[in-house]
Amino acid sequence: MYQWRKFEFFEEKLAGKCAIPEEVEGKIECCSSGRGKVVIGCDDGTVSFLDRGLNFSYGFQAHSSSALFLQQLKQRNYLVTIGEDEQITPQQSAMCLKVFDLDRMQSEGTSSSITSPDCIGILRIFTNQFPEAKITSFLVLEEAPPILLIAIGLDNGSIYCIKGDIARERITRFKLQVEIHSDKSQSSITGLGFRVDGQALQLFAVTPSSVSLFILQNQPSNTRRQTLDQIGSNMNSVAMSDRLELIIGRPEAVYFYEVDGRGPCWAFEGEKKFLGWFRGYLLCVIADPRNSSNTFNIYDLKNRLIAHSLAVKEVSHMLCEWGNIILIMADKSALCIGEKDMESKLDMLFKKNLYTVAINLVQSQQADAAATAEVLRKYGDHLYSKQDYDEAMAQYIHTIGHLEPSYVIQKFLDAQRIHNLTNYLEKLHEKGLASKDHTTLLLNCYTKLKDVDKLNVFIKSEDGVGEHKFDVETAIRVCRATNYHEHAMYVAKKAGKHEWYLKILLEDLGRYEEALQYISSLEPSQAGVTVKEYGKILIEQKPVETIEILMRLCTEDGESSKRGAANGAYLTMLPSPVDFLNIFTHHLPWLMDFLEKYTDKVKDSPAQVEIHNTLLELYLSNDLSFPSISQAGNGEDLNLRARSGAAATSRSQSSGKLIADTKDSNKEKDRFEKQEKGLRLLKSAWPSDLEFPLYDVDLAIILCEMNAFKEGLLYLYEKLKLYKEVIACYMQAHDHEGLIDCCKRLGDSGKGGDPTLWADLLKYFGELGEDCSKEVKEVLTYIERDDILPPIIVLQTLSRNPCLTLSVIKDYIARKLEQESRLIEEDRRAIEKYQETTSAMRNEIQDLRTNARIFQLSKCTACTFTLDLPAVHFMCIHSFHQRCLGDNEKECPVCAPEYKSVLETKRSLERNSKDQDRFFQQVKSSKDGFSVIAEYFGKGVISKTTNGPTGAS
Repeated sequence: MYQWRKFEFFEEKLAGKCAIPEEVEGKIECCSSGRGKVVIGCDDGTVSFLDRGLNFSYGFQAHSSSALFLQQLKQRNYLVTIGEDEQITPQQSAMCLKVFDLDRMQSEGTSSSITSPDCIGILRIFTNQFPEAKITSFLVLEEAPPILLIAIGLDNGSIYCIKGDIARERITRFKLQVEIHSDKSQSSITGLGFRVDGQALQLFAVTPSSVSLFILQNQPSNTRRQTLDQIGSNMNSVAMSDRLELIIGRPEAVYFYEVDGRGPCWAFEGEKKFLGWFRGYLLCVIADPRNSSNTFNIYDLKNRLIAHSLAVKEVSHMLCEWGNIILIMADKSALCIGEKDMESKLDMLFKKNLYTVAINLVQSQQADAAATAEVLRKYGDHLYSKQDYDEAMAQYIHTIGHLEPSYVIQKFLDAQRIHNLTNYLEKLHEKGLASKDHTTLLLNCYTKLKDVDKLNVFIKSEDGVGEHKFDVETAIRVCRATNYHEHAMYVAKKAGKHEWYLKILLEDLGRYEEALQYISSLEPSQAGVTVKEYGKILIEQKPVETIEILMRLCTEDGESSKRGAANGAYLTMLPSPVDFLNIFTHHLPWLMDFLEKYTDKVKDSPAQVEIHNTLLELYLSNDLSFPSISQAGNGEDLNLRARSGAAATSRSQSSGKLIADTKDSNKEKDRFEKQEKGLRLLKSAWPSDLEFPLYDVDLAIILCEMNAFKEGLLYLYEKLKLYKEVIACYMQAHDHEGLIDCCKRLGDSGKGGDPTLWADLLKYFGELGEDCSKEVKEVLTYIERDDILPPIIVLQTLSRNPCLTLSVIKDYIARKLEQESRLIEEDRRAIEKYQETTSAMRNEIQDLRTNARIFQLSKCTACTFTLDLPAVHFMCIHSFHQRCLGDNEKECPVCAPEYKSVLETKRSLERNSKDQDRFFQQVKSSKDGFSVIAEYFGKGVISKTTNGPTGAS
């Protein structure tokens, strides 16, 4: 005991003012505490309640003679007392047990100012079955309300137990007996203690000569007893710890008991007057026989120190309430002791440099982690100041998660303690609290120490799939910067950082084949991403292999054959070749090769329009001139020969000229081949069954025009039925023969052509300014055949060409004049006929208006029977029986249909006259628009115009 350090972790509260109030007049027999109050029972039967300052609150007469034992319950505001009352009969004992409800107060006597709690139950302790003996100990256990289990220890070794609802007198009594000693004084029950462990209920019983354990059952007869020790203790030297251990104080030591027997003991010498337990501390009032004085010690058993020691007078009772320890002395004085706050205790230890004690203290009292870390930090600072760097780092490591790492790192950077710093950073990573900067610093430490083994352990440690103790990208960057490429590649591959893995292979190590193999092993989606990122390097170094990978990505050879009918839907999920165009920026021949292979293999790609557009640009653009892949080797050989030839001075000029001519020839040949491919693509990508091609027509036209690709331009114009643009191309090229052949093919109206092309062709020759008599005669043949232009227009058009003579159109004019004369004669005869018919009609109308009509028909036109009255005669010389006409007497049944047909035709013509679109369409589509207008006039559709109403002048 004397080897333990002593500290003042407790202090006296209410200094100089702590005493039992004067209102407590009798001798104090018993005490209890709980629910924020202290309860005192006296030998005059009164019970008093004290508040937090040990001031008198109120009191009442609990028993008529004396209050021997009492206990304040925790769960319910009940007070259970044992005391002596008036003896009713000599056979009945005066000892009784009472239960008071402290929440229910009632007035006493006539004075309403004196109140006392309601006594809800009174029970006689001793009966015939339970003979009277001296009560030496008392304990109450609160079970499920309203059940109480009361244990009363006697001086004869018996324990009377009362269980049930005392207020309703629904109780069960049973008796327990400890092992009886030959000396009856050694059998007295000096202490009791309940232990509740789940459903198990146990009772410790202590006598001066034994320690017993009763295992209580639902049926009292089944209760079992076992003796834990053959040595006990005296009164007031028994307590229960918060871990439900029984504590017994003997002169030589303090013993702890579990259900299976004696546990640890602590050799604190001296007679134990009182024993208690408070917040993990052991409380002892020890008598010193040498000077007849008492010492009150508070032991911290975990940290092996005396938290407080104080010389006291004779103690009669010891309580714990309000977080304080209350000692009541025999002279009714009191001592109130409270624990200091953690900060005060730590400051005390820090001043003495007792950091280990401080650490143990905060850990034993379950302080929060931040407080513990602060103590460890101060301890580390103390060790650091003493230059004990290893031990200081051990303390700093324990602060990880609470102390800012930069605080520790800065200290050991300054001290150049790189080994300690490495250890700290490793622990930081193990706990997953390292930042990118910490990873960088740790890897730099490894590389500076050239500790490859530790670097391997750090990089290649297995923490499970997908788990890393460090920031992956930071580790990769640092390993690259320090030329630990294999480590960087290992981290990248393990973390699935494919971009970094390939960056190292391609940019740092130049291992292109390995990079291609790695890309091939990836999932298609990941492989596509990596090829987009590093495709430019791969195309430059390994174009053939890279294109093979792209073909697998975009076509998925191994999978497409398995999917069958779902192939089209699956193609939409594959990467598009358009996604990879940017990697061919400086390698256009390989782009053309890739797209050609793709289009040969995939016929229904969702991106075929974009692919065809790109191929057309590659085929047709002169600005993107480059040798085809098949000729690239020849060009290189020629270059090599040129360089070797340049070394020979005697043939340098002739060789250079030969090489230049050869290069120009190859360039022209390559251009021709690409244009051939372009024309094939223009035709194949516009099937006859599609209205629009599988490429951008506007783009294709622009490319053909910009690069003077006549064949492609003619094909596109012809497909788009832009015939005038077609002949414009021939006109620009002055290809007269091709121009006439084109008009023969495209100007035939019988085959859907445009006859007006001949008029444009004639206009072209009229403005040509050179002799083209042969061509003009051929053109006039077709114009005359289809009657495309009037002769006057032909004459006006050809008159602009000074190189043409009249002989060119002599025959044409003669034929047209003869034709016109013939038509004029036919028109004259038709006019005379129409005039005669019109004159006859007018005479008939005049005759009907002025002369009487004689009806001479003798038979009915309808039934052909003899005509009799009543009869109806029409002006058209038809006669009918009235009965044959029925209700229709106003028009001739024979002539009416023809007349109605004429009227309906007139109405139809009038309706059509309002349809302007139809009129203009007929004028436009007719060879002779004037004849359409004349026809409308002739039919009376366009009779006259009417002006809108005008106002009166």
